[in-house]
Amino acid sequence: MMRVKVYRLEDNGKWDDQGTGHVTIDYIEGSRELVLAVVDEEDNDTLLLHKITPDDIYRKQEETIISWRDPEKTLELALSFQEAEGCSYIWENMSNIREDLQSKILRSHAAGPKSALKSLVPSRGSLLHDKSLSSVNAELKELPPLELSSLSAILKTILQCGMEEKMCVADLISKDRDFFPKIVNLFKTCKDTGDMDGLHMIFRLVKAIILLNSSAIFDKILSDDFILDIIGVLEYDPEVHIVQRHRAFLKDHAVLKKAIPIKNDSVVSKIHQTYRIHYIKDVILRKVLDDATLKSLNTIIHVNNAFVVSFLKDDPYFIQDLFEKMRSNISAGSKSEPVFFLREFCTVSKSLQPAQQIQLSRDLADRGLFDIVSDMLRSQDKVFVSAGTDILLHFLNQDPNLLRSYIANHEESSGEDISLLGLLVKGIVTDFGGEMQFLEILRILLDGYSTDTVTQCLQRTIMGLIDKKYFDKLIDIIESSCLPKSIDRSTFGSVGVGTRVEEYSAKPEILLHICEFLCFCVVHHPYRMKVNFLKSNSMEKILSLTHRRERFLVVAAVRFMRTVIGTNVSVLCPINKLSAAWLRALLLPWETTI
Repeated sequence: MMRVKVYRLEDNGKWDDQGTGHVTIDYIEGSRELVLAVVDEEDNDTLLLHKITPDDIYRKQEETIISWRDPEKTLELALSFQEAEGCSYIWENMSNIREDLQSKILRSHAAGPKSALKSLVPSRGSLLHDKSLSSVNAELKELPPLELSSLSAILKTILQCGMEEKMCVADLISKDRDFFPKIVNLFKTCKDTGDMDGLHMIFRLVKAIILLNSSAIFDKILSDDFILDIIGVLEYDPEVHIVQRHRAFLKDHAVLKKAIPIKNDSVVSKIHQTYRIHYIKDVILRKVLDDATLKSLNTIIHVNNAFVVSFLKDDPYFIQDLFEKMRSNISAGSKSEPVFFLREFCTVSKSLQPAQQIQLSRDLADRGLFDIVSDMLRSQDKVFVSAGTDILLHFLNQDPNLLRSYIANHEESSGEDISLLGLLVKGIVTDFGGEMQFLEILRILLDGYSTDTVTQCLQRTIMGLIDKKYFDKLIDIIESSCLPKSIDRSTFGSVGVGTRVEEYSAKPEILLHICEFLCFCVVHHPYRMKVNFLKSNSMEKILSLTHRRERFLVVAAVRFMRTVIGTNVSVLCPINKLSAAWLRALLLPWETTI
């Protein structure tokens, strides 16, 4: 029995591991239907039970992966085999079973043409006048000759077919090598002669063919040979009075910007194809495509992304050249292309299998990616900073310990430059619109619910670094923002209870982010926070937020105090530390409104 992992594609584009087991092809008990079954290797539970269909929904990727879209459950599924031989064996058996099923369907149509005709033709009298169309629907052995006069008959055949008949029609179209070249020739002829009725009919036919949802047809019409002509056909929508200019847009605006030259033509072709498929489904046919066809196109995009990323990550020079260009002293405009490419590269790498994603993240980290991101976060360009945080969030979703290890090992060796951890802390107190991203990164780094020993050790190290180098700076920002700029900090105790503070050094939103971060630290690292509170008057400085006029900051300060008490007041904050000044600060907002 072959050992496999079962994966399911989630809505967010990630492959979710459903478990590991052994795969077999067998009959369903009490039935003659063959199914693909995977049984859990530990408790013998059924992980997967999929009835093999004659539909062209299966794909073999690389040497060890079989994927498909389950039409009944509308799920994207994949089997990752431990051995390539096992994958080949199951794939060959599935192919043979599908061929047998397709042959049975064709034989059943040949045996019962009259019944097939009834199911296909709602208006028998009108259709019998078209002998060629009647023959197609009855036997489904061939389509009428592809001519301008027969387009309506072919379209009617497709629209009036049932599911099984549509599969046969799609098979006939995909096997006819001249079908799409003839469609393109008819399109060009009608365009040259200004035959709008013909152009509208060709549009309807091509749209119906796309909705057949055949992977074999998609392989043809989305190829470099036909895709631009097919997009040209789709410019003549009869429901839109003005002829669209989709090809002109793709030519003038959809230009591939190569941060680093890509020498492989297949990779460039896949990138162009992916963009064009996006354009077809999101712009041209956005209101037309059904869920099944949309999922098929998304699957093609997903496979293309995996192909591109797999090729580029295995190129020994590509990533090296990309990083060298980003490290070089070039202008901000020239650096923008590699920055945006790196962000996009990390995003589309989600198309890889989970194990491949993690390995890619480790390879990029080993090549110095976090040094590159640190330079991006030091930039004064908000777009570069945003790209840097997007990349860090991607890595944290893959393997947070990669970033934790980098910070733990490089914090003291950053020299005169601000370290990556310092840049993250600085990010939550800098007003540029991306503070929440920095806050989310720090939360993930310090999330204290992990049971892994290595993770816990790294988290304690990072929390120690924050406490040692940055905690007091955050507290000082709060304190200085709660005093008028004309008043020295040493006079804080002499400021009256009802003093109205007018001038601040930090925006209220930034103070809120700092307070939320401190609350998070109290919950996840109470011991470290206890040590800090005992050795300083940090609590009093934080509660000075109650002097602010913004009610949400007053609430944030109260929430912080409640978090401290709720964490365990006797451990985190001894009762004798709750001085009268703190209680007065807490009561201040309510005293001033009474």
